[in-house]
Amino acid sequence: MEVTAPHELPFAFWPGKNELENELENCEGDLKIEKIDMCVEENGIQHHTDKFEMMGIPRGNGMPSQLVVRRGQEFLLKFHCNRPINPDVDAISLVVAVDSIRGEYICHGHGTVVYMTLQSDDGVKEEDQDMDWTATLQASQTLETCLTEVTVAIRTSPNASVSRWHLIVNVKSKGFEEVRYSLARPFYLLFNPWCPEDPVFLDDENQRREYVLEDMTIIWKGNARNFNPHKWKLGQYEENVLDCSLWLLGDVARVSATYRGNPIKVCRALSGVVNSNDNYGVLQGEWNGDYRDGTAPSAWTGSVKILQEFYQQKELAPVDRSPIRYGQCFVFAGVLGTICRALGIPCRIVTNFTSAHDTEGSLTIDNYVDEEGNNKEGFSADSVWNFHVWNEVWLKRHDLDSTMYDGWQVIDGTPQESSDGLYKLGPAPVLAIKNGRVNMLYDCDFVFAEVNADSVVWRYRGPGKSLELVRMNTTEIGRFISTKAVGVDEREDITHNYKCGEQSAEEKQTMLRALKLGQNCLTKHYLKLARGKDQSNAKNDDVEFELQLNDYARFGEAFTINLLIRNISDDQVHSLKGRINLDHIVYTGKHIKNIASHPFSMTIEPNGQEVIEVPILFDDYYVPGMDEAIFKVSSFAAIEGTDHAYYSQKDYCLHKPTVQLQLGSDPILRSSLKVTAAFQNPLPVPITDGRFQIECSGLCKTLSIPAGPIDARGNCEVVFMIVPSTEGTTQLTAKFISQELSDVVGSLTFEVAPPYENNSLNDVLYFS
Repeated sequence: MEVTAPHELPFAFWPGKNELENELENCEGDLKIEKIDMCVEENGIQHHTDKFEMMGIPRGNGMPSQLVVRRGQEFLLKFHCNRPINPDVDAISLVVAVDSIRGEYICHGHGTVVYMTLQSDDGVKEEDQDMDWTATLQASQTLETCLTEVTVAIRTSPNASVSRWHLIVNVKSKGFEEVRYSLARPFYLLFNPWCPEDPVFLDDENQRREYVLEDMTIIWKGNARNFNPHKWKLGQYEENVLDCSLWLLGDVARVSATYRGNPIKVCRALSGVVNSNDNYGVLQGEWNGDYRDGTAPSAWTGSVKILQEFYQQKELAPVDRSPIRYGQCFVFAGVLGTICRALGIPCRIVTNFTSAHDTEGSLTIDNYVDEEGNNKEGFSADSVWNFHVWNEVWLKRHDLDSTMYDGWQVIDGTPQESSDGLYKLGPAPVLAIKNGRVNMLYDCDFVFAEVNADSVVWRYRGPGKSLELVRMNTTEIGRFISTKAVGVDEREDITHNYKCGEQSAEEKQTMLRALKLGQNCLTKHYLKLARGKDQSNAKNDDVEFELQLNDYARFGEAFTINLLIRNISDDQVHSLKGRINLDHIVYTGKHIKNIASHPFSMTIEPNGQEVIEVPILFDDYYVPGMDEAIFKVSSFAAIEGTDHAYYSQKDYCLHKPTVQLQLGSDPILRSSLKVTAAFQNPLPVPITDGRFQIECSGLCKTLSIPAGPIDARGNCEVVFMIVPSTEGTTQLTAKFISQELSDVVGSLTFEVAPPYENNSLNDVLYFS
């Protein structure tokens, strides 16, 4: 017999048993369990899991609730029995077993099957006190239905497999056959940052709430001269996101149940599974600007739609699955952050501006120019990204010799360079990176180069001629390393976590240590060269150059590049020639097209100065469909009669407008709330077909609102309705996307008040 109550699971026999065994003989004295109450509300609050969709009472999809708890902590079950338990005649045992994936082997010896005897609090045997798993009888009372409610506390291991688990209850009364019950649906067991014995324990409640529980975050994009926050909905509580995360970990990344409790192995595997380069993972990376057969990376506003769409393919063979198109570093980091927080691993998203991509493991970024200052393509695959986004996870490094490297670890899902033959990265201890320990597991050398490589420019004079060192910059790489601050929508600068002070004695010692630990032959050559020309910039002291850019220019406007040249000599005339280049690039530094190439030559009198002006019109740089208004400005000058040369390179981007969000009334729980989104078209051309994408805490799907034609320099405004589903702080973000203009964003944080009495539940969300 099955008995179902709201928010309670029916029970069924262990899979594989004949249903006829459910017809128990109704004999007097035989202890029977009539139903099992999962105590969803109480467990959800105690385990900080009450926001998960499957813990809903009722669930939005109509399915029965499922229990989500964290390991290393007790959770409660209530057995409703036909009579009180008599320890003299009744024996109750519990068996928990991992829900196996693709028929993987599970057993007691591997910790994936656990046996427990139900004992009273005062009757726990001494030999069982140190057991990782225990089941204790906490209370017993008679209900109005004449049934006896028995409260059982199950304590799970702080190192248990993070998986779905089946629960079986075996009941044996003296003189009767043993009866086996089980929950019809498995429960979920997650990592536990609140448990001191769990390797992901984080001893700060505010940080736990930010890095585990918060379902909205901020990702910084732009360049070191001009960067802006972009809201990202992590959405770890939404429908199918937790199921997808566990499926990715076990089935796609193929981490066995035995090792799914090891956060080091879990994080390393997850960094590889979010990209599709090796193992049929979630996202396909693309940086070429053609996204017509998918979604442009800048169009994504959160992780939920990506994971839900990929999870729909779970029944297909791996070779038949298609990755979600398309991702770039900030999308990979957003999805990886969602998966980590869903599984209970403290995780934050980090942006590194002027980020190096060292393809040769030399810890240097080598650039080559010809005698006129033009870049020599094909001489090096190294690049400098305007920004790069990765993740940090908080965990203990039991695999290393020292506990000093516990704490924040870098993991990165962007497929840049392979590690152990696969495109994955980390976990790399942040402190090891700061200390220049580039030989430490995992991939510390690559991350060290991202934040601290030396940027070197060589002048190529032709075959058989030696390379001329034009510039060596030791402070350019790794700037304004940023993450969302705890509890507020502000930027926290964490550069000091990765680097010692620029040009300090500690920084020089760290770089020297890293170079000596490097195994690349170019590293050893550069080490010898750099010691002889430390900090050399190969310049002529008589001539000064200053590249001037307008940091307030807007996308849609013309702008001017100025190169100011001063001769500070009192008696020396200097002649020079050079070139100023403007190139359209993607944020990774990849060249798209040359916009302007302006040569110049001049003679400057003593104490004189000249300004080279290069005007850039809207039609010079604008192309419909350009995803990013990012440029590289480079200038080169050779001074006649000397071996000295000047070279400068700066990343430059134009400002885009901000979507302004305004509420029509005070937000009330479960009451319709009007929201207005508006911005001005900055372009001198009309926008023909655009749309807004709306994300909000508690909104299970991204809302897409079409926006009709917008005149050149005209205003755009749409109105839509939302219904806040939770009290307290709620975050709303909007992004406008079109062929002519994209990646225009805005966000709003507001407080939702409790509902009025007799307030009816309106539609979840709609727009007009």
